[in-house]
Amino acid sequence: MTVAVIMHPPFGESPGERLVREARIAAAFDLAVVLRRAGVEEVLVVSRDEKMAGIPGELLAPATDPFHCGDELKSIVARFGIERLLYFGSGNGMLLSEAELARMIEFTARPTPSALFNNFYSCDFAAISHASAILAAALPRIDNGLGFALADAGFSCFSLPRRLSTQFDLDTPAELFLLAAAARGGDRLRTALARFGLHHPKLPGLEEALTSRKAHVCLIGRINPRVWADFERGVACRTSAISEGRGMRAYPDGRGTIAGEIIRRDGPAAFVARISADYDGAIIDTRPFLSSGGLPSRADRFASDLLRPELIADQGWAEFTRAVIDAPIPIVIGGHSLVSGGLYLLSEIAWKGGDLPRRLHPETIDWEKETP
Repeated sequence: MTVAVIMHPPFGESPGERLVREARIAAAFDLAVVLRRAGVEEVLVVSRDEKMAGIPGELLAPATDPFHCGDELKSIVARFGIERLLYFGSGNGMLLSEAELARMIEFTARPTPSALFNNFYSCDFAAISHASAILAAALPRIDNGLGFALADAGFSCFSLPRRLSTQFDLDTPAELFLLAAAARGGDRLRTALARFGLHHPKLPGLEEALTSRKAHVCLIGRINPRVWADFERGVACRTSAISEGRGMRAYPDGRGTIAGEIIRRDGPAAFVARISADYDGAIIDTRPFLSSGGLPSRADRFASDLLRPELIADQGWAEFTRAVIDAPIPIVIGGHSLVSGGLYLLSEIAWKGGDLPRRLHPETIDWEKETP
């Protein structure tokens, strides 16, 4: 029997946190429905959030306080005797198709301890066979490090193909803007997004830049080279990237970033002015280079993503957010998901269903298949 576990963490009461909380609850409801259709026999939801009541599955109170993802997984596997396990955070997997979930279910029947990750280096969801073997493993407090932990425990580890459905993570308000613009998600999630009425003032300008051959857009943050390459094939503009901070949560080492050093030296306004002088748009994962002194509260980070500097207590983040608002080019800011799954969705939004990318990037000829 395959069991799916969905974990929903607590959120604060700031405006940004309330939006993300409600959206993740809606996404978890939608995911539970599709999991059942795909063949999962039991769905277990770990949360103290009373709004999770009524989800198609069994609601469990967390066994840890403060919350520890690894210990929660061990507790559930031991309590329910699970061997075939699907794990999801409440903001993950909502764009997976029934067929994709069915393939993940098949993976859990592998004959040896194995794990399949959406992102081995920063896990959001996974399929695990012989799940009882995790009981002897040292699992991390947050799920991002599950890949490394299970590899160290002797599991054979694999990654899903990188695409929108596997990489998109509803983690910050930035993803809400993208989902709303693309009309993506299940029934409950789309209903919630319509109720929020979100509109990002910078997104239309960025869409225009992404579809212009004359434009040059900069990506900054924890950018995977494969995702960048996929993104570049899906847009018309030139792109450049400053990729820093990858693995900052899974394997933190305390090192700084070049972008962070520039901001500390010259200030946020000067940094944004330089980006604006050199590029026609920017997509920025702010967490690596604005967190050198430690991450501010989630409320501050989310208020920054919403472009609401008046709600931000941290002076540096508020100053940077004001600079982004005042920038003469369109800049969209967020967290890691913005420059991973968010890039796939941005290229989709920019073209609005059109097939213009086919005119921009010619196919590579396969000489071996060509006949003289």
